[in-house]
Amino acid sequence: MSKSNQMDFRELHHGDRPLVLPNAWDVGSALAFLDAGFAAIGTTSFGVASSLGRPDGGRSTREANLSLARALSRLPCHVSVDVEDGYADEPDQVAAYVAELGVAGINIEDSTGERLISPDAHAAKVAAIKARCPGLFVNARVDTYWLGQDATVEATLERAARYVQAGADGVFVPGASEPSVLRALAGAVVAPLNVLAIPGLSIGELAELGVRRVSTGSLPYRAAIDAAAEAAGAVRDGRAVPGATPYARMQERLLRHAS
Repeated sequence: MSKSNQMDFRELHHGDRPLVLPNAWDVGSALAFLDAGFAAIGTTSFGVASSLGRPDGGRSTREANLSLARALSRLPCHVSVDVEDGYADEPDQVAAYVAELGVAGINIEDSTGERLISPDAHAAKVAAIKARCPGLFVNARVDTYWLGQDATVEATLERAARYVQAGADGVFVPGASEPSVLRALAGAVVAPLNVLAIPGLSIGELAELGVRRVSTGSLPYRAAIDAAAEAAGAVRDGRAVPGATPYARMQERLLRHAS
């Protein structure tokens, strides 16, 4: 995607409402989001890993995400890839991998093996990525609340400030859900604040708290798995079969993508 399009992706974080970013796990799910009118699509490492029969984390999605990014980069929308922790400890190795993706943005988390790494180590990864790919939107994920480690506003803000100083374009704090916490984070972080969708809080309410981006995370993938089991159960039990996109329409999407 061109530099101008990357700038457009950045501008989506400064609209009247927060950017809602659905997270795909394969080409088919991304095409469905595109058909639903989303201007930007992210990926979910959980969905990608689960599709491979692997648990999330553990750097299991490195090659799959590279292939998926290459496939999704052909779509007429902005794409942001969840690269876990960058799949390496060495910043230059992380930057080299990210440079291969060819997308508008990435998420990169400050934990490895479900343990927080030092903020300096994560900041070094962010700085190396920005030096290699200055136009890329780097969303630095702070896992304090997600992992329940140093899960305070103060510790989270210290990490966020360090990453923004290193060049991060956005800050993602999954697991933070209390309105008072979100307001404090959004008020202090100078980059756009990204959170996961929070039950009970509408997009409008999140906007009032200062949130600029809302990700669906693995929710669509998990919902799709539940829907698949429900459809099969309905056939087995003689219940009404739930509605679904016709085969021909989905095939048409794939044919257009492959052409």
